[in-house]
Amino acid sequence: MTVTSPRPTITEPERRYLNGTFAELCRIESPSGHERLCAERVSAELRALGLDVREDAAGSQPGFECGNLTALVSARPGAASGCLLLCAHLDTVPPQAPIEPVLLDGFWENANNGILGADNKAAVAMLLALARRIVREGSPIDVELLFTVGEEVALAGAQALEPSSLRSKIGYVFDHASPIGEVITASPSHYRIEATFRGAAAHAGIRPEDGRSAILAAARAIAAMPHGRLDDASTVNVGTIAGGSAMNVVPERCSLVAEVRSLRDERAEELAESVVARLHEAANVPECECDLDVSVQRMFSGYRLSGGRPAMQAAERALRRCGYAPVPIVSGGASDANVLVARGIETVNLANGTERNHEPGERVSTTALEEMFEVTLSLLDEVGAC
Repeated sequence: MTVTSPRPTITEPERRYLNGTFAELCRIESPSGHERLCAERVSAELRALGLDVREDAAGSQPGFECGNLTALVSARPGAASGCLLLCAHLDTVPPQAPIEPVLLDGFWENANNGILGADNKAAVAMLLALARRIVREGSPIDVELLFTVGEEVALAGAQALEPSSLRSKIGYVFDHASPIGEVITASPSHYRIEATFRGAAAHAGIRPEDGRSAILAAARAIAAMPHGRLDDASTVNVGTIAGGSAMNVVPERCSLVAEVRSLRDERAEELAESVVARLHEAANVPECECDLDVSVQRMFSGYRLSGGRPAMQAAERALRRCGYAPVPIVSGGASDANVLVARGIETVNLANGTERNHEPGERVSTTALEEMFEVTLSLLDEVGAC
């Protein structure tokens, strides 16, 4: 007969700490590249527990002021061998307004018209609450805590991790804005494509025939590219375009940035090549012939995890123990799991119950914060028992 372990319980002081810490972290604005104050607050909490907090060299990247943080919580004496990685990111997208968390009808929201920062400070606060619990009561397995920077800018912090800095073979990130219970089984490969057209300037009213319009070339290229959702696994988007100098000048220069994503690696490469081909074709159209500079960067690799993997099975058991039916989904977005999987750590991204991430109106319920905590406590038991 299978004996099901009881659902973990959270004490009232833990609820107060979890929610209070979450609100405090949200007030510390930490857009990508400016995570120092948030990192210092997290480090202070962990050091107060007697943990050794280490900061790596990711902060030496241009535009960054802080590195990734790691801390190890050792298992209780006699516990199973092994180590489990738990990861959250410190950065947010740029705030559109000052962040003042308020609690309305059980949901944390920003009192102002902008993001809250629940992506990913809900998970950061939860991991701090977890650290307090397992330092006090012990853990069934060693736990590595990882707090990354620059996740919102192509996973920059995780990309800069030294491969030898982590010893876990299984890990979890909590970075998908959907109901708790969803388990991300696949995430796409991603290409960034930057292009600059250089034509010739001329007076638009007196000598337009002497000019070569870089904006016209870029527009032709964009019109010829695939856009949006192309199939069940692939998307293409032109995210920014900038060019020209004045209304009455044939524009000499125009730049754009596009992206390609696909759950199928070969499809992502094929689409990136297609976008580049359209750029070159447009640059060679006689009426707007331009020089063209193109750079293509593979930002991160996709992954797909089968349900039979130990990390997936442990996640499903932990969710069921907490009353959730696991729901496997694929995602068009990425997380630090993309990098960790590529580094050989079997990593699962779990939904964290947040809503409307990256938007004004972003929110998370107190219930979701607490349930994420319960699921993570269950994960420790399930992985420790493997």
